[in-house]
Amino acid sequence: GMVSYVGPFSAEIRNECETSWTKALDEEGIVHNEECSMRSVLGEPVKIQQWVVYSLPNDALSIENAIIIDRSRRWPLMIDPQRQANKYVKNMGKDVPTGCDVCKMSDSGFLRTLELGIQFGKWILLENIGTTLDPALEPVLQQQKVKDGTGYLIKLGDKTINYADTFKFFLTTTLPNPHYSPEVSVKVTLLNFAITPTGLEDQMLGIVVLKERPDLEEQKSQLVKENAKMNKQLKDIEDEILHLLSTSEGDVLEDDTLVDKVTASKLVAGDIAEKQVVAKETEQHIDTTRESYRMVAYRTAVLFFAIVELANIDPMYQYSLQWFQQLFALSVEQAPKSDVFEERLEILKDYFTETLYQSVCRGLFEKDKVLFSFALCIRILSGDNKMDGAELRFLLVGPTADLVETGPKLPGQGEWVGKQRWNEILTLSQLSGFKAFDTYFSRNLNGFRRIYDSVEAEKEPLPGQWEAKLTRFQRLCFIRAFRVDCLTSAVITFIASEMGTKFVEPPTFDIAKSFADSVNVTPLIFILSPGTDPVADVVRFADQMGVSKRFESISLGQGQGPKATKLIEQAQASGGWVLLSNCHLMESWMSTLEAVVEQLDPESMSANFRLWLTSMPAKSFPVQVLQNGVKMTNEPPSGLRANLLRSYSLITDKLFVESTKPDVFKTLLFGFCFFHAVVQDRRKFGPI
Repeated sequence: GMVSYVGPFSAEIRNECETSWTKALDEEGIVHNEECSMRSVLGEPVKIQQWVVYSLPNDALSIENAIIIDRSRRWPLMIDPQRQANKYVKNMGKDVPTGCDVCKMSDSGFLRTLELGIQFGKWILLENIGTTLDPALEPVLQQQKVKDGTGYLIKLGDKTINYADTFKFFLTTTLPNPHYSPEVSVKVTLLNFAITPTGLEDQMLGIVVLKERPDLEEQKSQLVKENAKMNKQLKDIEDEILHLLSTSEGDVLEDDTLVDKVTASKLVAGDIAEKQVVAKETEQHIDTTRESYRMVAYRTAVLFFAIVELANIDPMYQYSLQWFQQLFALSVEQAPKSDVFEERLEILKDYFTETLYQSVCRGLFEKDKVLFSFALCIRILSGDNKMDGAELRFLLVGPTADLVETGPKLPGQGEWVGKQRWNEILTLSQLSGFKAFDTYFSRNLNGFRRIYDSVEAEKEPLPGQWEAKLTRFQRLCFIRAFRVDCLTSAVITFIASEMGTKFVEPPTFDIAKSFADSVNVTPLIFILSPGTDPVADVVRFADQMGVSKRFESISLGQGQGPKATKLIEQAQASGGWVLLSNCHLMESWMSTLEAVVEQLDPESMSANFRLWLTSMPAKSFPVQVLQNGVKMTNEPPSGLRANLLRSYSLITDKLFVESTKPDVFKTLLFGFCFFHAVVQDRRKFGPI
């Protein structure tokens, strides 16, 4: 049941299935082991250890997936948004005698690669598939092989080819939540390889230890490999002895071959056992040292799941695990040093949190930046067990029932409160931190009327003991119930007090910083909003970088696809830049764009080549391109301070040097920038 049905599901649902099936066995009176699970029944410890060496994440979900791959008759199709399964299959394929070939459906010769793989018994990994499969794969997926003498034949296209027994076929998709038709689902074994918190934490621990203590991580990696090798050796010895025993005839003590093998095996097993004792002691010492970095790994894993959820807000907010891990590794290298170990750990946590905020904010719309800061803050507090789930639910959802009819009545002099606000207060009073708050509110209406009438209600102290009694987050809940119009300002104050003001002051638009984060295979993507056009900024920046003569721009639309492809090919050779504007207007060409970006090879093109893209938010924009690209938005900033910083970021000292009256010019410039900031910020009120 587990092998056949649970592949597409998460760890929680798999556990529910196992529990319900075990319960059903008990009800039917069928005898079974106490801790009966797929891993205990079908898993082989030696094999699992070897899989971990091949970069399989060491969490329950991933190990179950590997067992299903090993045991299932159908070829696996792995839902792999973070490319974990991809890496695992590639590493495992390196030790296959016949080899492992990797191809994509966008490759022109992928069927030829598949054909050679079937003939010569290779492993074939088909990457980045969509929600539909090429009909040519049908005979391979259904394993329509025909017996021919001592071997098998299979028909692929219009050819009939030999089918080698060692052939294996793997399919992966980076789509986070693909919908496959029943016709596709019955031909493959669907597996959910999405990263789990435990698996990610182990990976991030490996990265931080590798950067901080490379000697330890190298030693640990070597020990894991040696242990797996020794355990495999022992297993092979056991299997060989059992085979000789089963095939031996007569008295086993008179079988010289068997006796010699047992004697030799005993010596080898003893030697391995001694080595394993030493290795175990060394591994325990290494693990103790590695564990001291666990708090940093835990924080980074928490932050990753905060940015993954951004895709629910806008389809353009996509980030890959590879990008996240590279950013983390860079942060560990660049973080300020400290000789005090505990201080160094705090520096690593804080520096990476800020670096991640700055990097992600560049690609967010102004309206979503505070939301992102709040999501980071909530994730960190939840990860540190400082967040009450009921309070968070109230803040996000509010009342879920009408308590006015059944609960205490609105006070006689409280007409100004209103039925809706009174319902909010009654719901708030049901939280453990607000017990009897509704009673206190009814008796102190004048004190709360002061907050109700205040322009900045979030800054007003609460009456009586409630000011000192409530936590910062509980105060947010009160503002949500009493003055929801002040909630945004209250949230900003909350973030600043919990994480620092730098998390409520987004970085100004800086095309040079985004360019510095890119390489020749990384697209630079402008996410457009109504009224913005970054083409002029890119043209100006190309001029500054001295590539204006090798800069080509094209606005996508009907019939422009072949021209765009040609420009990209030419620029790869010459080291030029290509700007493709308005990608959202050419949905039919997006699959071609994805194929072009996938096939960018850093070795075969100029290091100066850059591909710039602009697009409105669109679900048709390739996820793979978004995840690996450097994303930017170019909206007018929100707030006077941010607007002033944006205006001054475009000004150099040269402007002041050239002025004959620099003091007067500075005053005039500030006045002009301030007026511009006021006009920009007043746009939120709409036309007069």
